[in-house]
Amino acid sequence: MSTSPPTSARRADVPSPFAADRLPDGRRRYGHRAVVARRTLLAGVVLTGTGAGVGWSRWGGDRAAAGTDPAGSPASSPASPPAAPAEPAAAGAAAPSTTDAASPWVVVNKKHPIDPADYAPAELATVGGEEVAAVVSPDLTALLGAARADGVDLRITSGYRSREHQRAVHERAVRRDGLAAAESVSARPGHSEHQTGLAVDFGSGTEPGCGLRGCFQDTTEGRWLAQRAGAFGFLLRYPAGLTEVTGYAYEPWHYRWVGRDLVEQVAQRRAATLEEFFGIAGGTEYT
Repeated sequence: MSTSPPTSARRADVPSPFAADRLPDGRRRYGHRAVVARRTLLAGVVLTGTGAGVGWSRWGGDRAAAGTDPAGSPASSPASPPAAPAEPAAAGAAAPSTTDAASPWVVVNKKHPIDPADYAPAELATVGGEEVAAVVSPDLTALLGAARADGVDLRITSGYRSREHQRAVHERAVRRDGLAAAESVSARPGHSEHQTGLAVDFGSGTEPGCGLRGCFQDTTEGRWLAQRAGAFGFLLRYPAGLTEVTGYAYEPWHYRWVGRDLVEQVAQRRAATLEEFFGIAGGTEYT
């Protein structure tokens, strides 16, 4: 019969590699062996946690791609097919200008007029019966097609306007509403986004009486745009309650094409206007 002590007794006699040495005066000191053991244990814990986090992240991503979220519930799907993803910007490519009138990111407002004053897009295209800068045409055409597929009767009421056309629009608004009221919704010539060819005013085929009016937001077309315009590179340019920033009253019909990449960046930053996103001055007073 073996006379070896129980395993538990043998383990009790072997000092733990994590234990401190006891000094003659009763104090405890962690020697080199204990320090190394503790660091090794900590590194293992960190690596294990990191691996688990990566595994969870990958599992969640696989679940989402398969149509369920990490909790196992079905992933939501849009009412209509999503637009094709935007092409990623080339590595190291310079961001588009915010002052060049031909740039998709140009900011035009009462503080920043179009330069040169007589600017016109180098190439125009007709979409939905209105001219726009040619660069806008593919996304605008796709947007109108998606609206039709969803049974939404979206119309375009205004696109590109020359400087002289904008002058006539502004003067007509002033005669009708007075200067102060007119300038809350109509830009002076040289200060209108429409001159860039990048801005579009939309209308409702089901409720045409709401064209260029606040009630457009409550039409089928207005609601559809609010939900889907971003997928095609368009931003609501003059949101409600931000007149002091944009210079204009709420215009639920006025959208500005900036491209899908910038739409995503603006959404990530939770900015409501181009002025806020770029840190560019705006306001209700002209320079």
